[in-house]
Amino acid sequence: MQTKGARLAKLIQKKMGKFKDVCRGIDEDMASCAPEGSWTPKQIVSHLCGPEGEGYITSIRAFLEQDAPRLDIEANNSFYTDKRARMTMAQMLDELDGEYGRIADLAARLTEDQLARKAHIPLMKNTPMGEYPTLAMWIQALVKDHVNFHIEHMRDILQRRKPRNVCFWE
Repeated sequence: MQTKGARLAKLIQKKMGKFKDVCRGIDEDMASCAPEGSWTPKQIVSHLCGPEGEGYITSIRAFLEQDAPRLDIEANNSFYTDKRARMTMAQMLDELDGEYGRIADLAARLTEDQLARKAHIPLMKNTPMGEYPTLAMWIQALVKDHVNFHIEHMRDILQRRKPRNVCFWE
């Protein structure tokens, strides 16, 4: 029988595969352009990578290293730094792969007790999981809900692109 951690790891791999499928064919010009008021594809990938040098794995480690840590998540921050702006889309996707690969590797090794640990995440107060989610709930939210949202976000941006003009949006 597969452990909960192993199922979460498999979910992470599946969602990353779907996200990368959506990103196929995005060239460098497309990666840095978006309709007015929207993030660019590179900004979406940057956001999914999390804070530069930390990623989202730091929030997961906090569950394991502290008793009910408070996690102040920045929901609308693209974490798009000068360094990331200089990266190619392929490099950004490699960073994303590395981040979620580390999360999947860690998730696969977690015990039921570790997955049951809780944190205080005020941003989640008005969500079904509430502001004191378990680690399992947090990982699932990061991957299933968060990545799914940005898969659709990316699709929307790419569908609104006019075919002949790389950075001209409808």
